[in-house]
Amino acid sequence: MGTRTKAKGALMNTQTNNSNSAPTSNRNVNDNDNGTALDNERQSFSIYLAGDLWTHKDLIGNALLAEYIDEVSGGRYKCVLPQDLEEPVDRTVDIRNVDLKHVMTSDMAIFNFDGANLDAGTVVEFIYAKMLDIPCVLLRTDFRSAGEGNQDQDPWNLMASHWPRSKVVKLHGMAEYQSSKGADQSIRRTLDTMYRKMSVQIIDGLDAVRAETPLVAEGSRLSTIFDWAVECPGAGYDKHLSKQDVQALIATKLAKGLLRSEKA
Repeated sequence: MGTRTKAKGALMNTQTNNSNSAPTSNRNVNDNDNGTALDNERQSFSIYLAGDLWTHKDLIGNALLAEYIDEVSGGRYKCVLPQDLEEPVDRTVDIRNVDLKHVMTSDMAIFNFDGANLDAGTVVEFIYAKMLDIPCVLLRTDFRSAGEGNQDQDPWNLMASHWPRSKVVKLHGMAEYQSSKGADQSIRRTLDTMYRKMSVQIIDGLDAVRAETPLVAEGSRLSTIFDWAVECPGAGYDKHLSKQDVQALIATKLAKGLLRSEKA
């Protein structure tokens, strides 16, 4: 049984009858420049959900968030968890390659930017996603100050900020917990309330960044960019995606309005 399935089962009895629960997000997104309909009823989008996965708190938190995003969005956003792809032992370059492949093949991504210092692997995956113009949400629930010391800037290293098609969603983790915790309320009900409220805000961020116009790229340049993204990691990564796979991936992303191709 996968981690997400276990997490869902643990909370089955604390669902929608909670009066403090946040409503499902029904935010509509208009058609993009290609005229591709992005209405909630007809399409679903795969989301690579990246972040720390070293402790039980990381693993369960990731699984809960993925499950609630799927449920609250009505299946519009389905998360892919790296922790469900990796082996706990014999960690080799194949783990890196599989993770990067899922970054590339996912429609969108959420990057957990918590901590006084951002997780190095998460930042690498984020920059790889930006190389491919993948719409991203940068999620921070850590209420501590960090970064360059300027309160008007993001609370992390400046080099990870100001990238196109990247939406920052900041949530005060402690405040979210306290506001979700009722008197004599079980921890399961508290978690249900908290993760539903968080999911609504994250889904709004996903909707907003998905509505942003893709970076303009000449049709042939899209192939060049994606081909290079397969070659540049080295260490056997190119064995995971053939040229046919890449072309099919580009076609799928174009059809979903996630990329835009313009003739020179």
